[in-house]
Amino acid sequence: MTDTLPDRVVDSDGFRRALAVHAAGVVVITAHSEGVPVGLTATSFSSVSLDPPLVSFYVDRSSATWPSLRGAGHFAVNVLSSDQADVAARFASKDTDRFAEPTRWRPGPLGAPLLLDVSAHLVCLPYETRDVGDHALVVGLVAEAGVGRPGRPLLYHQGRFGRFIAHP
Repeated sequence: MTDTLPDRVVDSDGFRRALAVHAAGVVVITAHSEGVPVGLTATSFSSVSLDPPLVSFYVDRSSATWPSLRGAGHFAVNVLSSDQADVAARFASKDTDRFAEPTRWRPGPLGAPLLLDVSAHLVCLPYETRDVGDHALVVGLVAEAGVGRPGRPLLYHQGRFGRFIAHP
């Protein structure tokens, strides 16, 4: 790790264009913080370890949701299915009550909101958080996991939500 950047790094527009060709799965991270449900859409979700069971995601440190999420005692990862682009867009938007109708959810076993009709839920305890560039890396220890209805995943590619179609 270095404290200084080399003289030559890609500009942010070129970096965004290059990353846009990478398809990513879409999740909504939810928590219950100070009596209020909070949540945000993430495309940086990844498994980290089987033993112990760890997952991770990144969140922009300037996110208005991040302070509440950071202070929560646990969080849920809601893995979205291909027909939930509207849910992903709602949780990515600003200045909206993300948990109001038409969002459908219920409290999870530890209290974090679990979105309905998702492909899977992972209820996580905070394991490690590190600042990396302008984002925070959040690693969670999976305390509970549940698989919902089978189906295709929701993907994010070239700035749009879409569906996965398997090769024959």
